Amino acid sequence: MWYDTLSERIVNLQSKAERVQLEEFLKKQNLSLDREVEYTVSIVDREKIVATGSLGGRILKCIAVDEEYKNIGLSAKLITHLVREAYSRGKTHLFIYTKPENKIIFSDLGFYPIAEVSSKVILMENKPDGIKKYLKEITRDDGDKSNSGAVIVNCNPFTLGHRHLIEYAASRCQTLHIFVLREDKSSFPFEIRYRLVKEGVKHLANVVLHQGKDYIISDATFPSYFIKDFQDVIETHARLDLELFTRYIAPALGIQKRFVGEEPYCKVTATYNSIMQEILPAQGIEVQLVPRMLNEGRPIGASRVRELIHEGRLYEVKKLVPETTYQFLLSAEAKGIIQRIQADHRRH
Repeated sequence: MWYDTLSERIVNLQSKAERVQLEEFLKKQNLSLDREVEYTVSIVDREKIVATGSLGGRILKCIAVDEEYKNIGLSAKLITHLVREAYSRGKTHLFIYTKPENKIIFSDLGFYPIAEVSSKVILMENKPDGIKKYLKEITRDDGDKSNSGAVIVNCNPFTLGHRHLIEYAASRCQTLHIFVLREDKSSFPFEIRYRLVKEGVKHLANVVLHQGKDYIISDATFPSYFIKDFQDVIETHARLDLELFTRYIAPALGIQKRFVGEEPYCKVTATYNSIMQEILPAQGIEVQLVPRMLNEGRPIGASRVRELIHEGRLYEVKKLVPETTYQFLLSAEAKGIIQRIQADHRRH
């Protein structure tokens, strides 16, 4: 048969020629190559790419099949290959972000829908009880859940600004749930960020610390390869993340308030906060915008701390972070992190 000419090929992402060929194929499918792709397989008809799929961490992405080659099982072939590759890397809990019209295809391949933004994106996972297990992990059977609040932070690293927000929130609810983003796209690894938050809030008796894991989506992990407009990417990410929060996390913990810092400078965060103020009150969750803590007229933020580290002005960081964070920065454990920040020429 004609499709006997089809074969699988691992794409060498370091090869300019192979990468360009891949990008051109994806462009024809109205997709772009996601920046977090680390492994790609293509199905070729002789030398022509007719289908492709990629892996980035535990997320399957950039899956596309040429219109002329649909309905012959190529999607299943790609998913089977990528799942096998992910398992060989020790990653067994997998996710797919895709267009809602692909829901049936991936359902038939063993993925289960978790959350959806109508006509924009659907998030699916390969475990039928993945989200239930996470909710069980974060839920404590300690009786009254009334007057609970939530703060979601990255803390790259933990600053006096973060502590100010958390102290404010903790003073205004019975229990404050703090979620630290689990993704490791930050200058400070998750284990360090989580530890610094834990050390920085140990004086507060009513806080409960959680790992955000896979169900608190950061803008660093939200794939945007199937959405063209940047503003649309920001809004879709926010709506999907808030769908997960309002549908699963808030009801499980009885969360009635969410606290966020005001964001006068970052367009992405400001847009997220605006959409949050639209969605959460409609679900019975109050949103409180907390004024940023200032130092010498400037908001205290993690980006400013990283900027000072990059410039070799670690001594100036002391007035922006709790003592626990500062002592970590002075430790031998922080040496490699500081060196990477100082060597990185991107904006901090």
